[in-house]
Amino acid sequence: KASDPPHFQPHQTDKADRKLLEKRFKDENDELELVIVRDMWLTGFDAPPVHTLYVDKPMKGHGLMQAIARTNRIWKDKPGGLVVDYIGIGEELKNAIRQYTQASGTTKSPVDVSGEALKILLDTLDVIRKEFFHGFDYSGHKDPQQALALLGPAMEHITKLNPEADERGRNKGVKEYLDQVTKLTKAQALAGTHAEAIAVRDEIAFFQAVRVSLIKLTRAGTRESRIEKQAALRQLVAKGVLVEGVQDLYRTLGLEKPDISVLDESFLQQISEMPTKNLAAELLQRLIEDEVKARSRKNVVQAKEFTKKLEEAINKYRNRALTTVQVIEELIQLAKEINEAKPPEGLTDEEFAFYQALVQNESAVRELGHPTLRALAHELTDKLRKSATINWQTRKSARAEMIAMIKVLLARHRYPPDAQKEAVDRVVDQAELLADNWAFEHP
Repeated sequence: KASDPPHFQPHQTDKADRKLLEKRFKDENDELELVIVRDMWLTGFDAPPVHTLYVDKPMKGHGLMQAIARTNRIWKDKPGGLVVDYIGIGEELKNAIRQYTQASGTTKSPVDVSGEALKILLDTLDVIRKEFFHGFDYSGHKDPQQALALLGPAMEHITKLNPEADERGRNKGVKEYLDQVTKLTKAQALAGTHAEAIAVRDEIAFFQAVRVSLIKLTRAGTRESRIEKQAALRQLVAKGVLVEGVQDLYRTLGLEKPDISVLDESFLQQISEMPTKNLAAELLQRLIEDEVKARSRKNVVQAKEFTKKLEEAINKYRNRALTTVQVIEELIQLAKEINEAKPPEGLTDEEFAFYQALVQNESAVRELGHPTLRALAHELTDKLRKSATINWQTRKSARAEMIAMIKVLLARHRYPPDAQKEAVDRVVDQAELLADNWAFEHP
């Protein structure tokens, strides 16, 4: 305001400025994280990502409940809001809560004033200690460098506890650990300022670091959201070295960070020599899954072939038909096969994908030969690329025209009639992967 001292003047805001600040504050991805307000953003203010309210002025009744409501929304990884009381509004808070609960008809307090969250935190911590880390010495976890060195062995320990697969093919022991640490993290968000919670903060941070590491490197965590990963990282307070190590796990595990799209020989050799064999197997599985997923966006035949081989190897491992060392050998061999499955000279990735769809039929290879099939793959790629329209596969007329074109090309190159239906289906499947991308290459 005008009466403020001169050094305040650059920070004056008008209505439009305040509207912009409000919009930014509600945006989870905006760098604005702290705002000081007085008698603002009360009625109708809704910002679910906001997690902490710092109180330094007297409030009571409806106004106090409105202020608390700024932080009380459950949102993604956030179990509730935290009120940091600088001036002692405890009694007013109890009165306001009493009014609120009477008006709403509920008997359960919306605010944790009984230490229930602390009890959940300590109970969950005890479960993790006894069920997941029994027999594993992590006593060096308070020192960041030692904690970093413990990450790999701790992950190996967790992956060995119950390696059976659940209904989604995830390591059961790892999944159970992730769930318990998630529960621990939510309780800490509500009870983290209690003295008893502060006393075990470093231990919790280590458990969370192991959780984030498992999410990054094992199949059990592939369904975890980006928000959950970031939330767990945020919890690793006062451990800068440990956080850095979690973010660059390849270096932490003594591996040179690979170009994931090319699993080269030297990197595969590094994995095979890891002393933590269970972790190596999980890591290989995750990396191969990522590579197969990348291939599946371009090549139907390769995606089916490599997915089948990966599933067979992992099923044998889960059923104890393969030892850990043996499954590592099989996965490394599969990774090498994937690396070698590249287009021969003279064919693009797209042409090679169509070529592989065509050579699935042995009679076609026998009657036409590879040069003719390569030429057919080239022409298919060229004509389908030029004909693709946005979302063509969802429009019956466009799809019918595309299938007719494929049939004409196959007939022109004398593709064996007995194999045409299967070939058309495979080529159409392949075209569906690429058509939308091609559609944007021309008006």
